Amino acid sequence: MHMADALVSPAVAGVMAAASATAAVVSVYKVSQEDNRKKIPLMGVMGAFVFAAQMINFTIPGTGSSGHLCGGMMLSALLGPWAGFLSMIAVLLIQCLFFADGGLLALGCNIWNMAFYGCFLGSLLIWRPIMKNGASRLKILIASVVGCVVTLQLGAFSVVLETLVSGITELPFGVFAAAMQPIHLAIGLVEGLITAAVLIFVYEARPELLWGIDTQKENRMPIGATFGVLGGAAAVIGGGLSLLASSLPDGLEWAIGRVAGVEELESAGTGAYAAAESVQESLSFLPDYAFKGSESVLGTTVSGIVGALLVLALLICVAFIIRAFRKKQQASTEE
Repeated sequence: MHMADALVSPAVAGVMAAASATAAVVSVYKVSQEDNRKKIPLMGVMGAFVFAAQMINFTIPGTGSSGHLCGGMMLSALLGPWAGFLSMIAVLLIQCLFFADGGLLALGCNIWNMAFYGCFLGSLLIWRPIMKNGASRLKILIASVVGCVVTLQLGAFSVVLETLVSGITELPFGVFAAAMQPIHLAIGLVEGLITAAVLIFVYEARPELLWGIDTQKENRMPIGATFGVLGGAAAVIGGGLSLLASSLPDGLEWAIGRVAGVEELESAGTGAYAAAESVQESLSFLPDYAFKGSESVLGTTVSGIVGALLVLALLICVAFIIRAFRKKQQASTEE
């Protein structure tokens, strides 16, 4: 559901970038108030996992479309809304800058649509209330499916609204919405099941890692081994299973194709659009998760591994910067 620059006007892009940046600043402050050392490696490992998982497009039977994991619900169920949101930003930023996945001008829109709803509404309004009196496999399944379906529907509708307000395409609001919502309902159901599987694994291995639950359930796996399994899964998914991804258009491309007859729209190519395209072209060393000018499958494998490592490194750096900032604040308070 990564929006391309051709769908949004510079004005709408600026407003959504400001909204996403505000949420990011608040998230940095909230995370700086926490003191959970396990969250630093967990942010990195799960960010890498989500990056890799997003590379696998799964076919939606009978539609000619495919979908992929967003990851906001999964990350916030493990990290909480604030750290989860920052982790999603890292994933989307790496995808945009180095793999040309999603427009640079539309980055604020993509952060809002794919990260804000899943991380904040999904965790605070769905995950936490369901887990209020303790977690269980059934509760995790229900929260995951409901959370992914609801937040993906909100994200898909936001794409339609942002496109409408931008007014630079001829996509009719009603027809576009009628194409976007049902296909993302199906994608949300699949994402919910995938999210539930990962969270149930964590619940069985290290229930303490789940956010906002009160459980007396014993840990069955050493913390290092748990991180190792999740990190290893990210490497296998990004470096190997990504080769099995569906080649069908994703939900957004499919919806645009149904309405406009083409899966991708061309941007104006001037002004802000040209500047954004120029930056992406200069930075994206593996555009569309492939070697430039090559159709070798090795490009996909390298993209999955390199991208996951970049997200891991970025999030660990962010976490340590926030931790250093917290220590400085504590020192100032003590003085």
